[in-house]
Amino acid sequence: MDLDVFVSAHRAEWDRLDALLARRRRLTGAEADELVTLYQRAATHLSVIQSAAPDPQLTGRLSQLVARARSAVTGTRRASWRDVTHFLTHGFPAAVYRARHWWVPTALVSTAVAALLGWWIGTHPEVQASIAAPAELREMTRPGGQYETYYSSNPATSFAAQVWTNNAWAAALCLILGVFLGLPVLWILFQNMLNLGVGFGLMSSAGRLDTFLGLVLPHGLLELTAVFVAAGTGLRLGWTVVDPGPRTRRTALAEEGRAALAMAIGLALVLFVSGAIEGFVTPSGLPTWARITIGVVAELAFLAYVYVLGGRAARAGATGDLEESERSATVPTAA
Repeated sequence: MDLDVFVSAHRAEWDRLDALLARRRRLTGAEADELVTLYQRAATHLSVIQSAAPDPQLTGRLSQLVARARSAVTGTRRASWRDVTHFLTHGFPAAVYRARHWWVPTALVSTAVAALLGWWIGTHPEVQASIAAPAELREMTRPGGQYETYYSSNPATSFAAQVWTNNAWAAALCLILGVFLGLPVLWILFQNMLNLGVGFGLMSSAGRLDTFLGLVLPHGLLELTAVFVAAGTGLRLGWTVVDPGPRTRRTALAEEGRAALAMAIGLALVLFVSGAIEGFVTPSGLPTWARITIGVVAELAFLAYVYVLGGRAARAGATGDLEESERSATVPTAA
């Protein structure tokens, strides 16, 4: 496409649209109809330029013009509590449900890796010696040692806030860095499994695996599930770069990226719950069975939320992306 010829042919329409937008509060009925028609044409022109002859300066000008026209035609939409409710009951659970073919295998493989690392560390004294000196290992694993006092080392409120911040940041990194072919996600995931495997191995070698599981399971089930969801979604985003499917790579990344951003918000809420459990339930004086039961109930509630609400919303067409009416208009492009 000859960009200069295209601009010359349509510049007058863009200028006319700009003039109508400048006085949109004083338009006649015919002029309002003209504004709608010119907006639709400008949106089509923008899509054609982006796909056939992208020019940064022209694309920027038309994007701004189309955005102003869209606001004039559709009106400014403000978020409401209804949007929040719709996100929590449709958008977020549907996005997690749709990504299940990524995060469920991620969870299974990661758990197996953590178990293997724990077994390797727990059965090889030379590996334990490379982690810390024998005296330090005894201090960590003894009754009342560092593994047990860690959860009560700070006031519950501040500890829960710190845990929530750290976990939410790790989940966000998985979602954001997934675009780099998923490689950073694998590293973040391995670091988490390594930390879990070290604790598993050291406490099992000291004959205190039951204590370790009693401390980890109450909050760890929900916390690790959230991390696995974030990692699986990040890996799916990375695969989108490699294979966008029938969509253009730009469109595929935009759709999956918006869904991943929404998922980051939802997972922050999930991690808030797990952080509260870790801050208030894990170090509490409740019996081990009661603490683990709370963790299992929280995990089952999240899975039911995803597979029941999320499955129903996904089958109804929800994806976790913006509603169709809120997305930018595009026209079909040649493959």
